Amino acid sequence: MKRVVIAKTGSAPREVVSEQGDFEHWIVDRLDHPALQTRVVDVQQGQVLPAAGAIDGVVVTGSAAMVTERLPWSEALATWLVGCVRRSVPVLGICYGHQLLAQALGGRVGWNPAGREIGTVEVEGLPGMQADRLFQSMPRRMTVQETHRESVLELPEAAVRLAENAHDSHQAVRFAPLAWGVQFHPEFDARVSNGYLAVRASELAAEGMDPEVLRRAVRDSEDGRRLLGRFAEIVSEAIPSRK
Repeated sequence: MKRVVIAKTGSAPREVVSEQGDFEHWIVDRLDHPALQTRVVDVQQGQVLPAAGAIDGVVVTGSAAMVTERLPWSEALATWLVGCVRRSVPVLGICYGHQLLAQALGGRVGWNPAGREIGTVEVEGLPGMQADRLFQSMPRRMTVQETHRESVLELPEAAVRLAENAHDSHQAVRFAPLAWGVQFHPEFDARVSNGYLAVRASELAAEGMDPEVLRRAVRDSEDGRRLLGRFAEIVSEAIPSRK
């Protein structure tokens, strides 16, 4: 069995968690693969990560925290992730995890000048995705769920952009041969997005957004499930590093 760590960096809003579960539950569901054994490590709560050489894959969750806060647990996770990348352990960063991976490898994260992005959106694949191990089987236009205010503003050296939209030019990035980040949430479905919109309704209105218009645009898509399923396949196929 291949060992996959889900590095939990935060939780969904309590109203969503109480009815639908949390990030790690949705990720485990979509990573479902007979060759994988998953373990959740809640790094925000101080749980200790295993040695990079003792695992075969990593998924880093989203969080309500901000990467730019450089919280101690987040900085420690960033250092650990660099070690995983150097050992060629497959890594997938989601939202906060995507931004943290970018910052850890030399990129820059900050407030997105276009403001918050939330709900169901479309992202466009770039030419690089056609030769990418994770994205090559994905449709050129993907329908995904989002909720973020910070973004990757500058990429680390040698990173490759794989998908973008008008709101964020770094929707999907390959940071290393076996390390990827996605600004969107492949583990979310329409029900989760609607839960976020309900919880954030007053904030969205204060920012000049119409929560009802956003809610009507929410729709399900299999693209996120397909992406996490492909990551599970990559982990199952990868030869463990002995470095």
